[in-house]
Amino acid sequence: MDYFIISTVLVVMAAVFGYINVRFLKLPTTIGLMVITLATTLIVLGISNYNDTLLDAEKKIISEIDFEKVLLDGMLSFLLFAGALHTNFEQLKIQRWPILAFSTLGVLISTFLVGICSYFVLQLLSLDIGFIYCLLFGALISPTDPIAVLGILKKVGAPKQLETKIVGESLFNDGVGVVVFTVIYQIAKSGTDQVHAGEILHLFGVEVLGGIALGLLLGYITYRLMKSIDDYDVEVIITLAAVMGGTLVAQKLHLSAPLAMVTAGLVVGNDTVRHTTMSEITEAYVDKFWELIDVLLNTILFVLIGMEILVLELKTPYIIAGLLAIPIGLACRYFSLAPIIGFFNHRLDFIPKTNLIMTWGGLRGGISIALALSLTVDMHRELFLVITYFIVVFSIIVQGLSVGNLIKKVTGVEQPQEVQQH
Repeated sequence: MDYFIISTVLVVMAAVFGYINVRFLKLPTTIGLMVITLATTLIVLGISNYNDTLLDAEKKIISEIDFEKVLLDGMLSFLLFAGALHTNFEQLKIQRWPILAFSTLGVLISTFLVGICSYFVLQLLSLDIGFIYCLLFGALISPTDPIAVLGILKKVGAPKQLETKIVGESLFNDGVGVVVFTVIYQIAKSGTDQVHAGEILHLFGVEVLGGIALGLLLGYITYRLMKSIDDYDVEVIITLAAVMGGTLVAQKLHLSAPLAMVTAGLVVGNDTVRHTTMSEITEAYVDKFWELIDVLLNTILFVLIGMEILVLELKTPYIIAGLLAIPIGLACRYFSLAPIIGFFNHRLDFIPKTNLIMTWGGLRGGISIALALSLTVDMHRELFLVITYFIVVFSIIVQGLSVGNLIKKVTGVEQPQEVQQH
């Protein structure tokens, strides 16, 4: 099955499921697509007891798609650039220090907390898993997913300062999380004796700082090119070239492409650059183009996540571990944020119960699944994939559906009517 056929099938499914959601379920797009795809896949599994034609076709599509490569090397750059392009830059500047702490120190604390808790829980379930592999799981599940967060929080009527913290953290911590995962992956693969502290610091520094530097350069070049002309068609293409070309350069130089795209999107999208480089018509076209890219890729991504259930080995101990991992992951996130929020609470005006909202609003999504799929068999890939899937599904459906009500209850802000419609 070639890529055109696979892409066509996915787009058609996304369109049909999207229509069903808007017409009947009226859930937020990402949640609705996830629910419908999961339901459809379960129905196909049921039908397979009598006729396995549909099941074989769905399995063939999933087997032909390298989810990790498609998301991390392709879709992620577009989605992060689109998200950063529409982020409130002024609020981001005000909240920059807590966001930086959340996306670095918070990820590291959560990685170790999840790793330690997972190790003891799995031992209690008679699953003899090495600590380094539990730490690897902690690294892949700790970053919140910007795709899930942006898709669900976009229309929730949260105070701007709170929305900026959640979105800003999620935009940056996935890049940091991927780097932390890569470092622990190398240690798990090579052994602790083969990896030295200097190598770890070098890898972390090159990927993170190099990615941000590349993003600043890309953003500046894009700004200069767009400022020198006034043609909305070409200017839209320039932004597209920045994302595609920048991703390719980042991959070749072994820099963090996610951080590069977030940085470039923030540079191009901030109000000063917009007002000095884009005419009103150009700004409208650039915004609409990237909104469309965002919606299209989001719909395809969450259809894929729903279909990934077919690759899971649903053994009873794995299912129990997955169910226990949900509250463990939430508790570890809460305690990883607590010291950071406590430190900055006296310096910035945090709304009440920020930690509770950020814990419940820190959704996990495709990035965690993609990283879990990249594990080897020796790293207990099947077990950690099942656990990750349980956390992601709970996160997107349960947390995603209730985060708006939680924000409304805690802050007293009424949720906008359009949340109920999309």
